Amino acid sequence: MSKQLYFLFVHPDRRRSHTNRTIFEHVRTLENVTAVDLYESYPGFHIDVALEQRRLREHDVVMIQHPIYWYSMPPLLKLWMDEVLELGFAYGPGGTALAGKALQLSVTTGGGPEAYTAEGMHAHPLETFLLPWAQTAQLCKMSWLPPLVLHSARRASELEVQAHAEHVRAHAVSLINPAFVREGT
Repeated sequence: MSKQLYFLFVHPDRRRSHTNRTIFEHVRTLENVTAVDLYESYPGFHIDVALEQRRLREHDVVMIQHPIYWYSMPPLLKLWMDEVLELGFAYGPGGTALAGKALQLSVTTGGGPEAYTAEGMHAHPLETFLLPWAQTAQLCKMSWLPPLVLHSARRASELEVQAHAEHVRAHAVSLINPAFVREGT
C-alpha cells in the first residue's frame, strides 16, 4: 500500500541554490507526493497554519529539504515549526496528529564531511546540529529517519548533484512504497 509524502522545500532563494533546487525538482514530480516550496508559498512569513496542519494530517511521511544555516535551519522553517507544530496538535494533551508518521530530512552543507568532526572546523559531527530535529520527532511521536546529506553542496560537480538528487528521489520512492525494490538490489 502506497503512502503519502509531504515534501517541504525550504530555501530562501531557490534560484541561487542549484543543488537544493535540483533535489526539489527530482522529488516534486513523484506520485503520492505533495511538494511545497515554503518560501514561495509564504513570502511574507504569514503561514496558513490550518492548511499546513491539514497537509500534515493527510500524509504519512514528512520530508524536509533545506540547507544547513548557521548550524540550524532557514528562518521560515523555524517559524513554520513554531506555528504549525503547536501544543494540542503535534504534542502534549490531545497532540497526536503526527504520531506514527515519519520525519525525513534531506540537507545540504557548505562544508565537507571533514568539517563536521571533532577536529574539523565545526568541532562536532553534523548529527549534533540535527538533534533538535530528532527531539522534535520524538516529542511528536514520529519516527526519526537518518538524514540524507550532501556535503560541500556549492562545490559539488553536476554529476554529484544529479546523483544525490536521484538518491533522494529513490529514497522518497522507498518511503512512499515500502515494497518498492530497485532493479539490481
